[in-house]
Amino acid sequence: MREKLFGTDGLRGRVNEYPMVPEIALRLGLAVGQKFRNGGSRHKVIIGKDTRLSGYVFETALTSGFCAMGMEVFLVGPMPTPAISFLTRNMRADLGVVISASHNPFSDNGIKFFDHEGFKLPDDLENEIAELTLAENPVLDFPAPERVGRAKRMVDSWGRYLVYLKNTFPREMNLNGMKIVLDCAHGAAYAGAPKVFEELGAEVVSLGVSPNGVNINEGCGSLHPEVVSQKVREVGADIGLALDGDADRLIVVDEQGKVLDGDQIMALCAQDMMERDRLTGGMLVATVMSNMALEMFMKSQGGKLLRTPVGDRYVVEAMRREGAVLGGEQSGHLIFMEHSTTGDGTLAALQLLRIMCQKNLPLSLLAHLIEPLPQIMVNVRVEKKIPFCDLPDVGRAVALVEAEMRGRGRVLLRYSGTEHKARVMVEGEDRCKVEQYAQDIAELLGRCLRT
Repeated sequence: MREKLFGTDGLRGRVNEYPMVPEIALRLGLAVGQKFRNGGSRHKVIIGKDTRLSGYVFETALTSGFCAMGMEVFLVGPMPTPAISFLTRNMRADLGVVISASHNPFSDNGIKFFDHEGFKLPDDLENEIAELTLAENPVLDFPAPERVGRAKRMVDSWGRYLVYLKNTFPREMNLNGMKIVLDCAHGAAYAGAPKVFEELGAEVVSLGVSPNGVNINEGCGSLHPEVVSQKVREVGADIGLALDGDADRLIVVDEQGKVLDGDQIMALCAQDMMERDRLTGGMLVATVMSNMALEMFMKSQGGKLLRTPVGDRYVVEAMRREGAVLGGEQSGHLIFMEHSTTGDGTLAALQLLRIMCQKNLPLSLLAHLIEPLPQIMVNVRVEKKIPFCDLPDVGRAVALVEAEMRGRGRVLLRYSGTEHKARVMVEGEDRCKVEQYAQDIAELLGRCLRT
């Protein structure tokens, strides 16, 4: 219990290793239950999960903690992360919980929370929860026996979410005649996402819709868009959509099989919203990982790009603070604040399909608005996370590289919020040089962190 409990997106780690152990989940349920019970009266919590085998472990432990603290628990089973955000608002619940490790392999799992408005919890509240969870002798205000909570299964959760998603698509439009390849990564969207597009009239070729508890994200989904790309070319589809394990991110493939990442999708959506005078302040919010080409594109369109730390939670916080309506991450988290409070891969796909329908053009003629600069990421396994400012040799190496690139590139160092890794990202015009710079800095960083 010595490590930081929360990362950039809740708890996450290998199952049956700290912090992803039943004891922590139970204590977390008690601590969060006390924080959100709000004075002892009964309150609702929605719990959803993805398709990982270990979801049963943490669902049960959290439920026990919440019920012990007098909360009413509604279990919805496997559902996308954004669906839990929506249901929390829709049900007027006090709290939403997602048990998922997103794009990680099945051997990992995680826990993240949404408040009653459907937003992820801020750092200061997470810190308070962590302190109570990890306290040696926590002061818990247990309710009287007759005030203990109940747990029940929700049977109409997917129906509610499907109606909500379809209502974000113009009523006068449909997807008749369109063929879509959809890869659900054997994850949380496997049961419902294909229905969204089918009910709007599309022919859907579904992939990754046979979860068995251990195949989530395995050779499929947004981490492996080449699978969708191949199928799009094979069946002559109009578009390919690849979700991740909890369906909050989207990677897209055009009808020619070319892959579009989150930056390219954001460029298209930002351009569309500017044309319709819907992009408040001409502002797009993205993280430090977004390609420089996106920043240059926004300037060329008379808009601007605001960068945040990595994590869709920080993108949303900046959007709320600045009044922005569009934001996202290169990895495929896309937030349309007009419709949602968090990243939603299926909703983002519907917005993209709307643009295609309105302009009556194939995606290949719409979406390639930016040509990303070569961007190389090298991961360095670490046992300790020393502030980079305390590594002078690394600082000098970074300064030298940036000087050589003369303002036409950049270096970004950061520690993963969910793994024991440091990430070295180098971006520039010359791919060979960028690769060498990234390898050199990563090797130096590895040596410094091992001494």
